[in-house]
This record gives sequence, structure tokens and C-alpha cells, in this order.
Amino acid sequence: MIKPSQSRLAAIALAFAAWLPLHASAGLLDDDEARRAILDLRAKVDALSRDFNARIDTKSDKTSTLEMLNHQEETMQEIARLRGQLEVLANQIATSQKNQRDLYADLDARIKKLEPRQETIDGQTAEVLPTEKKSYDTAMELFKSGDYKSAAGALQDFVRRFPDSAYAANAQYWLGNAYYAQRDYKNAIAAQEAVVSNYGTSPKAPDAMLNIASNYIELKDKKNAKKVLQQLVSKFPDTAAAATAKDRLAALK
Repeated sequence: MIKPSQSRLAAIALAFAAWLPLHASAGLLDDDEARRAILDLRAKVDALSRDFNARIDTKSDKTSTLEMLNHQEETMQEIARLRGQLEVLANQIATSQKNQRDLYADLDARIKKLEPRQETIDGQTAEVLPTEKKSYDTAMELFKSGDYKSAAGALQDFVRRFPDSAYAANAQYWLGNAYYAQRDYKNAIAAQEAVVSNYGTSPKAPDAMLNIASNYIELKDKKNAKKVLQQLVSKFPDTAAAATAKDRLAALK
């Protein structure tokens, strides 16, 4: 039986030591490759252990056996070190997988926050971004609380930021009402006229015209008030706003 030299054992240990970091690095990048690396290294370590045990069992010379025991002790220490590194690598893979799952979950949550949602606005279904809805709801809360000045600023900002939003017509309409509540009738008229001109197909358009007439009445301008009411009846004859406009026309005579 040929006795392995110390240099050969050192070469084996160095080969494993050099082999391990490369595959540990690859494992961090590819979980499947890392698992294969772990299984391969464990097989090599077990084979090395069996080889030395077999060599010890077949030795008849006590001196050679003692030398082999010394070599085996060194080798087993190296095996223990390599196994420790295997555990570290396995832990790194588990940590990497958990971090990846957490990252995907976080990204999915972020994406959902940015995705449009189906909302029903004046009986019509439309897609609205979460940022749009939040901005509109904030402005309307200000209006409902009676802070008409802040509400006007928030609604005006909403229309500027989201001119094509499904909430834009409503925001413009309530902007007019916020001005009216402050007795700023001229700005109220301009805001409601923007509803009619920019969002003429909106259900808020007839109500906007009715509010324009109301603002003219507050300004003691019955002529323009009548004109707007007549236009409302002509343009939106089957609406509740048109029915109200007829009553007001009769009262203005």
C-alpha cells in the first residue's frame, strides 16, 4: 500500500479550499448551481474520509499506521473546516432566497399601489390612479368641512395635475361651488363655464350651467341669468337641471 505524502494531503486541502469560494460565489448568484455545489462538495468530503479510513484499516505496520493517524487527524480537521463552510454557504442560500421573496413581495405591493383602479363616478365606471383618488378625496374633505378657501386651492391643483382624470369634471364643478360659497361669483362663473366647455358630456355640465345662472342672479345680472337658463333647457332638455331652469325662468319674468 502506498502511503500518501503530506504534500499530497496539502495539495488536496488547497484544491478544496480554492474550489469552495468559487462555488460559494456562484451559489449566491444561482441557487440551483449552489445546491449542486453543496452536494458535490459533500460527496467529495465523504469520499476523502472513506479513503483515509480504508487506508488506516489496511495498514499492518504500526509506525506507518501512526503516521497515517496523524495525517488523518489533519485531514479530518480540514474536513470539519470544509463542512463548516458548507453550512455557511447553505445559510447564505437560504438568506438569499428569503431576501428575494421579500423583494418580490415588496415590488408587487408597490406596483399594486400604482395600478389604476375601477371607480364608479356619476354612474359611470372609469379607471383612476390611486394618486388621483387620494388627491380628489382630500380636496373634497376640505370642501365638506367648510374650508372653502383651502378646498378651492386643492381642487384647482387637482384639475391642473389631472386634467384628463375621470374626476376632473367633478373637481372643476366643485371648484365653482367653492368660489360660490366664498361669494366670489365671477370666479365661480368662470369655473363652471370650464365644466361646460371642457367636460360638456359630463353629467355635471347641466348642473354647472344652472350654477352659472345662480351666480349671475347673485350679481343682479338677470339678463345673463335668463340667457344661461334658456341655453340649459335647450341643450339638456331631459335633465333635472333643465326642469329647475324652467321654474327659475318663470320666476324671473
